[in-house]
Amino acid sequence: MEKNEKDLIAQYIDQDEELKKYVEQHAKYEEILEDLNSKVYLTPDEEIEKKTLQKKKLIGKEKIYQIISKYKDL
Repeated sequence: MEKNEKDLIAQYIDQDEELKKYVEQHAKYEEILEDLNSKVYLTPDEEIEKKTLQKKKLIGKEKIYQIISKYKDL
């Protein structure tokens, strides 16, 4: 994420509940993925969880970009 996008998020996160929800979700997924990535070996269930979280994180990131794109025009 570029600096101007981070600035937009910081500027509007308290005003836009949807943006706040996706940013918090993204951070939560990132934290869980970091924990999974720190393991030497993942069980098959953990591998599935990792892939699922990566997909959810990407979908959330795309949603964040959609939301902040409306603020770029202001």
